[in-house]
Amino acid sequence: MAANRFSTGSEGGHGHGEAPLEGKALLDRARSLSSRPEDQIARACGYVGPSGRILKKSFYRALVAAKGYVLPSALHGGVATTKGRQAVFRTRVHGNGNLLIGQAYTRRMGLEPGQEFRIELHKETGSIWLLPMGTTGNEQSIG
Repeated sequence: MAANRFSTGSEGGHGHGEAPLEGKALLDRARSLSSRPEDQIARACGYVGPSGRILKKSFYRALVAAKGYVLPSALHGGVATTKGRQAVFRTRVHGNGNLLIGQAYTRRMGLEPGQEFRIELHKETGSIWLLPMGTTGNEQSIG
């Protein structure tokens, strides 16, 4: 994945761990890179999450704010009015055969790290049940 990361090279790149640019500095940097793709501009301005994902919404909001427009979130003491990324309740089997559920779903189900479950498959309904270890198939499933 590192090979796909945008590097500003001798342009004085904005590294991970630094605060994203704001205000005039953001406008100047974005303007100097205006011939580049948007993702590269956002990355060079420091709008990258801990996982390396580009934070486009934050980048665009910062650009709008740098231009002098007051955003609805700024009217609420800087608290965003949106909930951010939402769980979609869809998944697919990966090429290696794994089926990933994800943290949003395990959190919603109240599951904790280290909990162990027996997986029970129900071919008639096409459902998968997670049963806490030590229970039988006749007891209620989680979810």
